[in-house]
Amino acid sequence: MTRTIANIAFASTAMLALAACAEPAEQAVDALDLASDNITEASFGCIRDLTQVDRFFVGNLDGDLEATVAVASSEDGGIFPVGSVVQLVPGEAMVKRANGFNADTKDWEFFEFDVSPEGTSFRARGHIDVVNRFDGNCLECHEKAEERFDMICSTDNGCDPIPINDAMIRALQKTDPRCGAPLDLTTEESENLAALLAATGR
Repeated sequence: MTRTIANIAFASTAMLALAACAEPAEQAVDALDLASDNITEASFGCIRDLTQVDRFFVGNLDGDLEATVAVASSEDGGIFPVGSVVQLVPGEAMVKRANGFNADTKDWEFFEFDVSPEGTSFRARGHIDVVNRFDGNCLECHEKAEERFDMICSTDNGCDPIPINDAMIRALQKTDPRCGAPLDLTTEESENLAALLAATGR
């Protein structure tokens, strides 16, 4: 698969992966609940530069990667430390903010990105009112996760299924344009990425 097709596929389908994690593009970024906000577009780069845990990639903007990985890897769940980043696909992320950011989201902030070889551009960010272009609300999705998993959805954490499969997810992760040349896709991944292209009319 050429980089051009991979980039089109990513741009067309990344938001399908977490069906409730973005605001409409035309909505301005809201003021945040905390006065100090040092999270910028430069805080997010190639998804594969993060640490893979199961099908997710995780990091920590405050440097406490070990604690983030420990919670993400635990079958018993746990509370993620401040600064934790959780990403399933390149165009979306959750970041654990400081205590008091927002009680309803358990202090998680949701992000939607445009990504390109030039880097990351915020489309939207926020908490309880964040909805995607398909009218899915982030909180309504993630609050269904079992209490012990700190709002992190997975295949069996209690959240509703997402509309893409693991092969599609892997293909999107392998074709993050911020990483440079895309990784080789398996036949299964290529076929599933082609199916996503067809489904979005691209």
